[in-house]
Amino acid sequence: MANDQEELLDYELETEENDTEAHTEDVEMDATAKKSAVRPAQGYVSIHSSGFKDFLLKPELLKAIFDAGFEHPSEVQHECIPQANLGMDVLCQAKSGMGKTAVFVLSTLQQLDPVDGQTSVLVICHTRELAFQIAKEFERFKKYMKTVKLGVFFGGMPILTDKDVIKKAYPHIVVGTPGRILALVRDKALSLGQVKHFVLDECDKVLGQLDMRKDVQEIFKLTPREKQVMMFSATLPKDIRPVCRKFMQDPLEVMVDDDTKLTLHGLQQHYLKLKESEKSKRLFELLDLLEFNQVIIFTKSVQRCMGLSQLLVEQNFPAIAIHSAMTQEERLSKYQQFKNFEKRLLVATDLFGRGMDIERVNIVVNYDAPIDSDTYLHRVARAGRFGTKGLAITFVSDDADSKVMNQVQDRFDISVPELPDELDLSLYIERK
Repeated sequence: MANDQEELLDYELETEENDTEAHTEDVEMDATAKKSAVRPAQGYVSIHSSGFKDFLLKPELLKAIFDAGFEHPSEVQHECIPQANLGMDVLCQAKSGMGKTAVFVLSTLQQLDPVDGQTSVLVICHTRELAFQIAKEFERFKKYMKTVKLGVFFGGMPILTDKDVIKKAYPHIVVGTPGRILALVRDKALSLGQVKHFVLDECDKVLGQLDMRKDVQEIFKLTPREKQVMMFSATLPKDIRPVCRKFMQDPLEVMVDDDTKLTLHGLQQHYLKLKESEKSKRLFELLDLLEFNQVIIFTKSVQRCMGLSQLLVEQNFPAIAIHSAMTQEERLSKYQQFKNFEKRLLVATDLFGRGMDIERVNIVVNYDAPIDSDTYLHRVARAGRFGTKGLAITFVSDDADSKVMNQVQDRFDISVPELPDELDLSLYIERK
């Protein structure tokens, strides 16, 4: 890891060739806003007496926020948005479902002064599905900012299509995966010389994989020296934090240093001990017994995902599957069906385990136990988003599964009891 970190850029020492081309005077920051600070992220959702109006956002943004039904910011939004609006670098770790995406979407839109033919905001994430979702959030909040153009680019789609999109409407905001963005830049279809805001979502995944990190470094070097850098994740291992800081200048750091604060308040968590051969039958029984809005069922492989999805359909459960063997168009179509509540059951691999925000999901079933406590956290956080109630059930069928569940309980300082014969409905489903 040390050698990998040494390869990272140190902007205080390095001179970039494209600095002379960049209009850095447009992105000078208030010196008083660049003081380093570290703040602890709060453990639970906190509703403040202040609202989004207190952030002094553009009227177009406020109108879109209220259209979306939001009035009060979450704790992480309250901590980060005012400083982010001043152009301060931000490194934020806070648990899933607390509205981290809105921090960088709102703060970049707030600062954006669109110029034709220039990309000002660049957001990088590690999966196509997450890129698609982030783009949807930008669409939602920029609805009254009619001149702002958005482009979302990721692998699995023809690159010529992306180039045509750029030619027809050059995007002020670009969201995408590292490989595709780098390919567009190398082909001179996209220029990053005017980027003022550089964002990494799920930054531990983006920077933790060496091939992806190298792509990000190369992209970073093509952007101006003077810019705002923001990074976000629910899990941020201590060995990745110095890597993140290499990209930043005196960032505001909002961190959860106590892993026990990462667990979601309001989420009921249970395990069910059973034989491998009993899993499908027990799953069908649970789906008949439990009341749910939508359910995500996690499996450990593409083959098991496909097989279980087919089995559910044969048993008349309205299920669809999302996995890496699908074409990109099919994956996005299935995601949209589930998001639009056209299907109530989704069978997925860990491809869907990070960042996906489906508001109606209130039950997660780990049909196959996760490989570690990080994966467990990201999976179960699909239920109980933003402080709502939810239920997570993990099937435990061997010693390896038991070991992971023990790690989960030790790390997060929680007790995950065995699933009882009867569950109080009010514990895991919201009543309006």
